[in-house]
Amino acid sequence: MEIGLILKVAGVGFLVAVACQVLKSTGKEDHSMFVSLAGIVIVLLMLTKEIGNLITTISSVFGI
Repeated sequence: MEIGLILKVAGVGFLVAVACQVLKSTGKEDHSMFVSLAGIVIVLLMLTKEIGNLITTISSVFGI
């Protein structure tokens, strides 16, 4: 795994955390939930290639 990918995930997490705190302080908890859900989706889309590699490695180790 590249260090750049780790930093991108951390950056998305930081931005989502700040946005959620701002939205919660203004009383928009429902928008905060959507922002956190969007952050999770973005990170999962960034990690799809790595997750595919993990599944391939696991299946080759167990001979499936």
